[in-house]
Amino acid sequence: MTTIEGICREVIEKTEWIAIATTGPDGPHVVATWGDYVRTLGIDNDTVLIPVGLMHRTERNLTRDSRVELLCGTRQVVGAHGPGKGCSIIGQAQLQSSGPAFDSAKARFPWARAVLVVKAEKVEPQL
Repeated sequence: MTTIEGICREVIEKTEWIAIATTGPDGPHVVATWGDYVRTLGIDNDTVLIPVGLMHRTERNLTRDSRVELLCGTRQVVGAHGPGKGCSIIGQAQLQSSGPAFDSAKARFPWARAVLVVKAEKVEPQL
């Protein structure tokens, strides 16, 4: 696992939304979540927690292949060519519908049916 730190942590702390990409039998699938949701649950050194309301296709994809990529960006962080910086987090993910991470998500988001737990393996700045 790798640590989410530096410029990538700053991007996540300021992003408006985060794209979540998985791969299934029909190819790539992308959903998104609000950055505020992720910040509410907190970002550990190598773990991102995302409350799950729907995301049924994402769940099916993860049962076949647990690889996931998160992509976020914000114009609030200066990039190489002006305002705007992004971050890619590649790792392994699983949906949990019980346990401490789920309990935390459910307490803050009553609509959550699960929590997506992403363990970062590679973190790369973009832009």
